[in-house]
Amino acid sequence: MSAALLQDLRGRLDDLRPVQRRIAEVILADPLAAGTMTIDQLAGAAGCAQSSVVNLARELGLTGYRELRAALVAETARAVGDQGHLAFPLEIDPGDPLSVSVERIAAADARAVRDTVRLLDLEQLARIAARLAAARRILLIGVGASGLAALDLQYKLTRLGLSAHALTSAHDALPAVVGLGEEDLLVAISDSGRTVDVLDALELAAAAGAGTLAVTGAPASPLARGADEVLLTASREPSFRAGATSSRIAQLAIADCLLIALAAALPDAGEGALRRSRAALGTRRR
Repeated sequence: MSAALLQDLRGRLDDLRPVQRRIAEVILADPLAAGTMTIDQLAGAAGCAQSSVVNLARELGLTGYRELRAALVAETARAVGDQGHLAFPLEIDPGDPLSVSVERIAAADARAVRDTVRLLDLEQLARIAARLAAARRILLIGVGASGLAALDLQYKLTRLGLSAHALTSAHDALPAVVGLGEEDLLVAISDSGRTVDVLDALELAAAAGAGTLAVTGAPASPLARGADEVLLTASREPSFRAGATSSRIAQLAIADCLLIALAAALPDAGEGALRRSRAALGTRRR
């Protein structure tokens, strides 16, 4: 838990009760300061009772505040040791010097990839790769920035010779999903895990008997709860960054990891498909 405490809190924000969300927001606003607080100070900062802090710790799978604080101190110390002053950068402000904003964006994107990889269960990744390799058809759905990740993963899967098709709107996705069967697989991508179009597609796919994989940053979201398998992404979106770049980069990291796992699951066919696709594009390269 300590390796991903802050990401777990971020991912659960929308699913926490209001009082627990206030506590989580105090911690996430300044993790370093929160790690120095007593339970009374943290409860006071969040305007709640000490028992609410204990309940939040237990919601995260911890025994109580002492373990929560120890995990927080360990995680922040490790992050500062790795990244220095960029471990917990301030929000990006449009009035900041461009050099400062660029540095913070680069740090957030690098952290999103690193933390996403740390969340991966390699045995699960191999199991998902085997399911993808065996699927008759693979549909991928993502809306907005997540649609870009769906298109990227489609490109990678088709280069391996798999039948994959990305859909980025409900009008395209829902009619296609109802045609899935038990030999097919739906990959549903949503950082929040609450995108209505994606949830509707997941529900229809499950009803049709298809396998389902969620790629999301919210472990307690409806999307994560409804899928057969879940791959978690880690990102921290500063409020000014409406383009959600670090969440998208985390999703692209998952796509790259799936590609490598699939290449291992299909050592001969995968290598041959990649070789043929490179040859087909060879005359177009300059």
